[in-house]
Amino acid sequence: MHDDALSLRDYGPSRGSHAHDHFQVLVALQGVLALEVEGRGRRLAAGQGFVVAPGDRHDFEAETGASRCLVLDTRDAAWTPHVGQRASGPQAAALARYLGLCLALPRPPALALAQAPLLLCEAWALPPHQGGPGAARCLPQGDDGGSAAEPLSARRRPIDWPALAAWAATQWHRPLTVDDLAARVFLSPGQFAQRCREAQGLSPLAWLRRLRLAEARRLRAAGLAVAETARRTGYRSPSALTAALRREGD
Repeated sequence: MHDDALSLRDYGPSRGSHAHDHFQVLVALQGVLALEVEGRGRRLAAGQGFVVAPGDRHDFEAETGASRCLVLDTRDAAWTPHVGQRASGPQAAALARYLGLCLALPRPPALALAQAPLLLCEAWALPPHQGGPGAARCLPQGDDGGSAAEPLSARRRPIDWPALAAWAATQWHRPLTVDDLAARVFLSPGQFAQRCREAQGLSPLAWLRRLRLAEARRLRAAGLAVAETARRTGYRSPSALTAALRREGD
């Protein structure tokens, strides 16, 4: 890739992790995109964006049906400060929607597309409107477990525990972290840990262990062999599963 490339892409099932030698800027326009970068999971709902650094292994998967995204592939070093970050204000989302409409036209306006990479990078760094309708939604999520950078509404947002458990059950093939769970429900790791203790009476990792063991019990009760049950539920070995079942009184 020699020049900036702006495109509309429809994501569906995962195609496997990969890496590029350039920045990849994504803004979700429709649907919800599950994004994993260097082993860390995130979700991009419509209007949210993320910057993937050159060389970072990443994978995409639409949560339901398809997810349409505006994608900019670029080597412009001006994106370096934004790597791993969401857009800080609503301007980037609004610009992305406009560019998406332009790209969908039979003859996209040349001037808009020519200026798009520069404008998108500039919009990414603009601060949110204080007190504006999109300010709380667009604040970046902290990765340090604190809540100072997050809106009050995030601390009160209800968690759909059955949906989260169902998603976790599709991820046993990899080690899940508190960060993964927190990103799934748009909370910081610290906030999620507190909410998990309040709602489930367990730490996040203890809650995951309980879910995984319950699934293992279900598979064993259905007659699945120990080795296959261990493989499907992410245990290191059949003996590790047997030991876990024994500790729980099985």
